[in-house]
Amino acid sequence: MKATAGPPETQDLSEGPLGVALLHIERGNAARARSSLEAAVAHGVSAGGNASLFHGAPALEFVLGRAGRPDRDVQRAVDRIVTTRLAAAHRRQACGGLPRLAEFDLVRGLSGLGALLLTRDDTPPLLGEVLAYLVSLSRPILVEGRALPGWWSPTGPAGEAMDGGHGNNGVAHGIAGPLAVLALAARHGIQVPGQDDAIAVFARWLGRHGHRYWTTRDRLSADEPPPAAAARPSWCYGEPGIALALQSAAIALGDPDGARAAEDTFMGALTDPDRLARVTDASLCHGWAGLLTAARAVAEHSLTPARLTPLIADLRERLAAHMDRLAKPGLMEGRAGAHLALDGTNSTGWARALLIS
Repeated sequence: MKATAGPPETQDLSEGPLGVALLHIERGNAARARSSLEAAVAHGVSAGGNASLFHGAPALEFVLGRAGRPDRDVQRAVDRIVTTRLAAAHRRQACGGLPRLAEFDLVRGLSGLGALLLTRDDTPPLLGEVLAYLVSLSRPILVEGRALPGWWSPTGPAGEAMDGGHGNNGVAHGIAGPLAVLALAARHGIQVPGQDDAIAVFARWLGRHGHRYWTTRDRLSADEPPPAAAARPSWCYGEPGIALALQSAAIALGDPDGARAAEDTFMGALTDPDRLARVTDASLCHGWAGLLTAARAVAEHSLTPARLTPLIADLRERLAAHMDRLAKPGLMEGRAGAHLALDGTNSTGWARALLIS
């Protein structure tokens, strides 16, 4: 494998040909999948600091795995990336600092790399190390005499200056991502010390704060978090993605009441006209495709799946009506992801990129 430290745009799972390859693989079109893969790796494979589930060698491993064609050279490159990221996280923890979102989140960080390792046929030792790291985020960090959540970021959601930092709640960039990875691992029989306790810590936090995209220092101090204004419901940020993670967590902990509560939250977010009016595109990341895929996943594990049937039908109709407006070709914000959602199949496990099993 020819490794590069640069960021070839073709290796972006979100917008590049790697994401398009997932659609062709799911549809069984080997020739078109091969063409997309060749375009993705034509200039080498990124294994630098920007490599993640959604970019470079890890993204390539994910796509090859969905095709049933794992490549040991790619996997070894990913192992080196994971080892480097873990070492950096442990150094930060040893210094008592707060993590940046990119250290642990799904899109750029160790949650995404852990989700990738979960897709391998074997159980690599590194997976246990990643899970142990995610568990460690459940332990508070003392900052200037005050205990803050272990995933509290010193900056804002986009890395901007924010007085007191924030606790991000979303699946793509917040604590719902680590929660979903730990829950998926538990449901697949993979456990590390403290995993169930960490799942419970994250779930309690999201039960209290998950109605907001993120929590600021002043809200952290409030006796009761103030009600949130109506916000766009989506997979990446907002209650639908968080509710899906909470349902998975409840299943992992054997908590049917918690699973039902998560399902109720999911349905409440997607039967509110004010919030639905804020959905403006068809994408997987923050549009109708992501909501439809999440709704199918919630229904699959519901004790009363029929009550989601009208919702799924409505979301499918909305997706079909809007998907032609997508300008990008790729997975998360483009047509490939929308077609995958509309097709409604997951035979290759492509939806694991959304932390959906």
